[in-house]
Formats: sequence, C-alpha cells, structure tokens
Amino acid sequence: MAIGLYIHVPFCIRKCLYCDFTSYLLKQEQVALYIKALKGEIILYGQLLAPEHKTIASIFVGGGTPTCLMSRQLADILDQVARYFTIQPGAEITTEANPGTISLNSLKELKRVGFNRLSLGVQSTHQELLNLIGRIHNLDQARQAVDFARQAGFNNLNLDLIFGLPRQTAAQWRQSLSQVLAWQPEHLSCYGLQLEESTPLARAVERGDLPACPEELELAMYLTTIEVLAEAGYRHYEISNFAKPGYECRHNLIYWHNQQYLGLGPAAHSYINNARWANVDHIDKYARLVAQGVQPVEECHRLTPMEQMEETAFLGLRLMKGLELKSFAQRFGRELTEVFGDRIKDLQAQGLVELKDGFLRLTKKGLPVANRVFAAFV
Repeated sequence: MAIGLYIHVPFCIRKCLYCDFTSYLLKQEQVALYIKALKGEIILYGQLLAPEHKTIASIFVGGGTPTCLMSRQLADILDQVARYFTIQPGAEITTEANPGTISLNSLKELKRVGFNRLSLGVQSTHQELLNLIGRIHNLDQARQAVDFARQAGFNNLNLDLIFGLPRQTAAQWRQSLSQVLAWQPEHLSCYGLQLEESTPLARAVERGDLPACPEELELAMYLTTIEVLAEAGYRHYEISNFAKPGYECRHNLIYWHNQQYLGLGPAAHSYINNARWANVDHIDKYARLVAQGVQPVEECHRLTPMEQMEETAFLGLRLMKGLELKSFAQRFGRELTEVFGDRIKDLQAQGLVELKDGFLRLTKKGLPVANRVFAAFV
C-alpha cells in the first residue's frame, strides 16, 4: 500500500512568536549541511524500506518555512525522492509557503518540477495581529501570493488562518474569513491558537503583557467559521479543515486514517509497520548520523494492538464523518463497540458522540470539546 511522505524543512527567516515547531534561523552553511543530509536520508530509506513502502501517494513539505529555501533546492529534494521512491501518478505534492518568501518566478519553478498544491500561511488579514504574532508578511503580500499562485498554475490552494489570538475580536475574525473567501481558495485550515508554554507569545500572556482570548470568544469564532464557510460552499471534513468538494487534503487524510507515512528531516515523525519514530531535531546531529549511514532516530515506539486501536479511534474521530465501524473491524478483526463499548456508552450518555449510519462521530456538542473525547481513547 502506498504511503505518505513528509519532509521537514527546519528553517525560517524569523520564528513566529507562537510557534513551537523545530525551526532555526536561515543560515546558508546550515542549509547546505541539511540538504546534503536530507538527500542522504532519502538514499538510506530507499535502501532500507520494503518495496511496498517505497510507493508514495502524497508528499508534504512543511516547516519551518520551506520557501525560504531556493526553488531549485526544493526541486533537487523532490528529484532525489523520485530517484529512490516511486511517486504515484497524480500524487498530491504540497509545499507550505510564507507569503513573504515567494515570487511569481519561484512558484512557476515549483509548479514546473511537480508541486501541485500550495499551502499559504496567511494567519490573519489584520496587520496589528500579524505584528503581534511575529509574522514577516503583510496583507498585500498575502493577496499577491494568492495572485502569483494562480498565475503559476496552482489550482489547489490552501490558506491557513488562526483564531483566538490575543486582542482579536469576533468582528476581525469574520472580516478575515470574508477577505480570504474573496480569494477563492480550494481549501481553508482554521486553527484555534494553542499557547505553547515554551513560546514568546505564551510567556507574554503568562506575564500579563497580553490577554488570553476568552474561551467563550474563541468558541464563538469557531462556530462562526463553520457557519460562514458552509454558506460559501466549503465542506467541513475535519475539525479544523474545510474544502471545496474534491479538494480535501489527501496527505492529512493519511494521518487521520492512521495510515503509514515516512518523515524525513530533523524532528520529522514516521509511522510504518506499527512503529512510530521521531528524528533527532538538531541539524548537526542529524547530518552526522546520516553521514554514518545510521537512521537519525531519537526515539522509537512499537505500538501494541490496543495502542493501534486507540490511535485509530481518536484520529478517526477528528473527521466529521467519523470513524467507520466496518473499516475498523476489517483492520483489527474486532468490533469497535466490543473494544471500546464502555467508553462509547459513557460519551453517548454525555451527548458527545453518536453511532449513526455505520460511523462513530462527534456530535455538535462534542465538537468544541473534542480533546476531551479523544482523551477517553488514550
């Protein structure tokens, strides 16, 4: 069965104040070391993996900011993958991009070499909020990036937005939704801000320099998102994701269906043969291990059958259609209601999930407290 491929590019022009992903300030000597090591890791897994794990259904290049690399560098990486793996015809090939790090020419080059989906980190259409969270782009650059993407031939475009920011109002959020809908993206990812304790933004809130968004306001923004995007013809197919019909993110669906994927690059995660592993996050250590012909793995865990079922359950519940009972039984040889009967009954009693049409899914009441539902399966 074909797998997903994630490639982590751990560089940024400047790190956003809310971000806790592994990323480093862009330095050319580190970029050269990274790319050499990444190409080596591609060769390594091209030799180590069984044939059935070397066919690629989707590629997602994330970060960091992949487009702070030169287009030819991203093209070289994609070319290296094609040398050692089989990329399925019609595979979804995505790169994330910051509106402040692209040009029409760079996007034309990415489209020419095989990227067919672009994910732009817009986050907000209000300059004061972009400044507050440390983004390097402005609204004009975001609008121009969308224009460039269309001119370059990208007809599968995602825009990322964040709600629940400090000082963000409900009116501002509605305005941002209206603004990006005018750009007619095929896909929208709308995330509630997570204040990660290691980040400058979280520390500012902790000190009292910035107010945290009230929970009731954040919930109102989320419900507004669902309402506005439904009216605009977007299908709410995952907790935070909305798509025009046929434009659901195929790579992320691999995660939510708990299927197999390989992660390459510092801090990338993989899931193959019921084992999860994470790469080391430091570029020098990553490069050193790859140069030695060793998998650059920091930690690895082989899942028990129960852990596999638990993960499949809570990941599947992220999807609005829910977790299919038939697929679960075919995969594990046991009925979902047999394995998790008491947990499901308890959640049903609280009105948080429902069993309907062969699926277990979140209810409208359960959707805003999804993490509480997921915790019942861990």
